[in-house]
Amino acid sequence: MYRVRSSVTARAANLGGWAWGCGRRGVHQRARLPPLGHGWVGGLGEGKGLELGVKLAGGLRGAAPAPPPAAPDPEASPQAEAPRQPEQSLAPWAPQTPTPPLSKRFAKAIKNSRDLLHRIKDEVGAPGIVVGVSVDGKEVWSEGLGYADVENRVPCKPETVMRIASISKSLTMVALAKLWEAGKLDLDIPVQYYVPEFPEKEYEGEKVSVTTRLLISHLSGIRHYEKDMKKVKEEKAYKALKMMKETMEFDQEKQLREKGGKSNEKNDFAKAQIEQDNEAKGRNSKPGKKKNDFEQGELYLKEKFENSIESLRLFKNDPLFFKPGSQFLYSTFGYTLLAAIVERASGCKYLDYMQKIFHDLDMLTTVQEENEPVIYNRARFYVYNKNRRLVNTPYVDNSYKWAGGGFLSTVGDLLKFGNAMLYGYQVGLFKNSNENLLPGYLKPETMVMIWTPVPNTEMSWDKEGKYAMAWGVVEKKQTYGSCRKQRHYASHTGGAVGASSVLLVLPEELDGDATNNKVPPRGIVVSIICNMQSVGLNSTALKIALEFDKDRSD
Repeated sequence: MYRVRSSVTARAANLGGWAWGCGRRGVHQRARLPPLGHGWVGGLGEGKGLELGVKLAGGLRGAAPAPPPAAPDPEASPQAEAPRQPEQSLAPWAPQTPTPPLSKRFAKAIKNSRDLLHRIKDEVGAPGIVVGVSVDGKEVWSEGLGYADVENRVPCKPETVMRIASISKSLTMVALAKLWEAGKLDLDIPVQYYVPEFPEKEYEGEKVSVTTRLLISHLSGIRHYEKDMKKVKEEKAYKALKMMKETMEFDQEKQLREKGGKSNEKNDFAKAQIEQDNEAKGRNSKPGKKKNDFEQGELYLKEKFENSIESLRLFKNDPLFFKPGSQFLYSTFGYTLLAAIVERASGCKYLDYMQKIFHDLDMLTTVQEENEPVIYNRARFYVYNKNRRLVNTPYVDNSYKWAGGGFLSTVGDLLKFGNAMLYGYQVGLFKNSNENLLPGYLKPETMVMIWTPVPNTEMSWDKEGKYAMAWGVVEKKQTYGSCRKQRHYASHTGGAVGASSVLLVLPEELDGDATNNKVPPRGIVVSIICNMQSVGLNSTALKIALEFDKDRSD
């Protein structure tokens, strides 16, 4: 639904703010206007809103409003009413805000991206989805499709607030980075220095150290929601074997190409023997069925935890699944421990420290998810049951994992966050051409560290990339001329009960001359949030980013 406000209604809404706070019906009656019916606040169309705004403005100023053309007779029948502006459709695919002038330049990208989102939404059966895109630091498109609240037919809009799930990890990284820059946090000493409540660990009888740096990149060995160590290890071994098989096949094909495609019976026999051996190993080592995250009981905790230290009891006494630093094991609980480290290193409560960061970044709608507060524009969250019927998700309390997956936000706030990170990453490149640039929220060297892929890690939402420090990063790569060119980008996805999300940053490819007469941030930022779980959004966000990058180049 487009929003239309005339100057008259705007002045009427802003006039005498105290009066609105003292009761809108009282003001209306004192202005001697006709009585208001039930549900008047939310039920006005654009025409009624304009008509009431004109009358109310005149009543509050003590002067009669200018009569509109063909003013209706109060005694006349409804058919004699003056012509009104047509009400805007509340169709779930209608854009929620007027299209800014800048978006005309990106009309083709918006059209193609909207079509893509419709396809994704229909494919997965998501009730609602919201997207936001910025180009070079300016928001050029934000729109909601579908419903934020299916039962009450509340359409999604850019201001819709949803769970951002694991994008919370990227937010927590900013807190850790600020403390590290201030010299209050050492990333490479054992976590017990800050949180002695977390017991020292052993792995296979050997004493090992868990550090903040290892926790950030999911290399600590601390478990995720799956508690069965055997199942996790079997799955890891199976994936490693499968990857080794694919690598061997690729190497063999490469050797054949280098030899001009020539082969002989001996090579063919050896290849067949290797394939047979690998298949046999695969059959013997294929893991048993492991529950996915949404089948794990801990994801649906209803207990409220007062602080991060208290949340540690969920996992602090569990054994490490791997030796720290040896293998990647994605762990939201690792970020619960990081929240405790933030508290001890900063001397503030984790949420207080995060709210200061949100204030600095102008992320005014980003808050921790709690059930009690009234949070304007908060969506409801959905899932399909066993009968494939859309149902509300069960109540959950995310206080045990605010740092790793417990914040609410909007696409607009996520765009601000992405651009702040992109500015910090690029500002060092522009300093020589523009000395008046403000510093980034994080230093360039800090952002380079955060967006540098870490060895032994995985990026589950894009196999081409690696996990860095609370971000997944894909590096620039092109193997063959006039063929696929892999762009450098950073992103993080999120999956929570009844919610999916992604934040993706596609930096502009800059060289020495490209910084002249330009200021950071330079690049595309895309954020998508959805009130349905298990919706993969990273590839969609990347396609949208490339659409806008193409329009920008043209």
